[in-house]
Amino acid sequence: MKQFKSSAWLLPQPVLIIGTYDKEGKPNAMNAAWGGQWDMHEIIISLGSHCTTDNLAANPEFTVAFATVDTMVAADYVGLVSGRNTSDKIARTGWETVKAPDVNAPLFKNFPMTLECRVKEKINESDSGYYLIAEIVNILCDEKYLAADGKPDVERMNLITFDPVHNGYIQLGKTVGSAFAEGKKLKS
Repeated sequence: MKQFKSSAWLLPQPVLIIGTYDKEGKPNAMNAAWGGQWDMHEIIISLGSHCTTDNLAANPEFTVAFATVDTMVAADYVGLVSGRNTSDKIARTGWETVKAPDVNAPLFKNFPMTLECRVKEKINESDSGYYLIAEIVNILCDEKYLAADGKPDVERMNLITFDPVHNGYIQLGKTVGSAFAEGKKLKS
């Protein structure tokens, strides 16, 4: 096996769009890849110093949308430019923005699924950023992405993941098995 030095190659990495309001209520979004489930009702995201962290200092509520093939170009764009320097950042994305129902944060209606979140804790906070632990307050899913059982159909969402090895985006594929069932084939 070939060896590589330690790198941020935990795979797959979600492409998360963090939505916040500034002090005047203007929406902002950033692209974050280093995040995941913290526990049953909480997420964790590694954040550098951004307009988003400025906004979270003033208002600890935000949204997290999952980027898709259809939102990829604009999702990449909000990761390339800062809301600190680009006043029309959200307008350039073409995203339709409304206030989220349960938190004081923007909801970008162009995404199939969004988490409404509230900051619980900031770990190792410094001038360069912090690890954000947030409570999931509510989950919103566009009804056209619901399966027959009424729950979100992840396969139909065309979600993308970040490939940190080659700096690319990869579309998630099809369902190949049932969790907590496939392993039963090896039980005696």
